[in-house]
Amino acid sequence: MDQSVTDSSGEWMREVVARWESDLVRYARHLIGDVERARDVVQDTFLKLCQQDREQLDGHLTEWLFTICRNGALDVRRKEQRMTTMTLEAVMESASLDTQPDDAAEQQDSVDKILSLLAELSSNQQEVLRLKFQHGLSYREISSVTGLTETNVGFLMHVGIKRLRELMK
Repeated sequence: MDQSVTDSSGEWMREVVARWESDLVRYARHLIGDVERARDVVQDTFLKLCQQDREQLDGHLTEWLFTICRNGALDVRRKEQRMTTMTLEAVMESASLDTQPDDAAEQQDSVDKILSLLAELSSNQQEVLRLKFQHGLSYREISSVTGLTETNVGFLMHVGIKRLRELMK
């Protein structure tokens, strides 16, 4: 293989890992409940990416990464035959809160309340809300990752947000 192609592939891979690793670990951790197993799933995701034709992923890299990561995380969860929930402490550890010191306590209280209320929603609602608001995916990307229709994603988002508003009162 041409050295310049190898170098550009290596650089592209480093950029992809730098951009998506923390988001994918956070997402897998939500699905599995354990950061170490989540890191293993993400590592497997990137290993699978190395085997893919980069051109075939053009324009669909985000959906591909989250789909492969999701499938890997669900496989791990199925193998263990148990569902785990992520602790609020782990969520707060993973959240990136860039706030002014005087706003931090108020924002922390709001985040704590929303995260505790999120557990009241169905697992599908939780997943689409996390993909949208924690990972910034579009409805189309969420649809591709979860296998749900875009209409269903929108419905789950609408109902989930409405329920969170009711619970916040």
